[in-house]
Amino acid sequence: MGDRRPERSTADDGHTDRAVVRGVIRFLVIAALLGGIVLGAALIGPSLVDDISEVDDIGIDSQPSPSSEPPPAGERDPDVTDPDDPGETSYETGVETVSSPDVEDFVHAEVNDRRAEHGLEPLEWDGTVASVSRAHSGDMAEREYFAHTNPDGEQPYDRFTDVDDYCRGYGENIAMTWVDRPIEQPGGDGTAEYQTAEGLAEGLVNQWMNSTDHREAILEENVPHAWDRGGVGIVVEDDGRVFATHNFCHEW
Repeated sequence: MGDRRPERSTADDGHTDRAVVRGVIRFLVIAALLGGIVLGAALIGPSLVDDISEVDDIGIDSQPSPSSEPPPAGERDPDVTDPDDPGETSYETGVETVSSPDVEDFVHAEVNDRRAEHGLEPLEWDGTVASVSRAHSGDMAEREYFAHTNPDGEQPYDRFTDVDDYCRGYGENIAMTWVDRPIEQPGGDGTAEYQTAEGLAEGLVNQWMNSTDHREAILEENVPHAWDRGGVGIVVEDDGRVFATHNFCHEW
């Protein structure tokens, strides 16, 4: 890719604000060393159903079973964390307590399942990268924005290098949705209501896989490096709104 900075966006379809893939080559220490290559893809989540009386007509499934035991993703207490990491958040539905660590575990497993279907190696869970991801989700929730670049002008790789410096390549997918609310799926693909951690995680990964740029990030298509590790950061607000950040890393 040299020092090109390609940028690609998709038009808003009423549900998706944008999906952006960016490559940024940074030079660390000496110009001859290839620095952090950043890829990002943003996805606005499904919209809430305005008229709750229409839900039966749209066809929401019956109440789901509680989540299965989440597959442990990996280290939850790494030596290095983002100081702005908000930690665990949760929301009580009529089925279970949807906790952010459970959703993160399920998202990590689901992404690796999708990668395996395409012949890719699983991503190793990285607790530090997850902490940076969680901090960004928390910041978007607190400061009411949805973007890879925060109000201070920091991009994904900037946020990571504020915490550590072992990723040569770095990528990011973000999404927003709701738990315990009927929502219209992007692309007119029906209506859903996430009441479990497992269902919410599957819904988030489906959003990403049904968007070209996000799928490319997960499946390492048109990216300069194969990812070897990653981390998911979920924040569930008191009103049921959910922010998700998934960062990918290619270690030096």
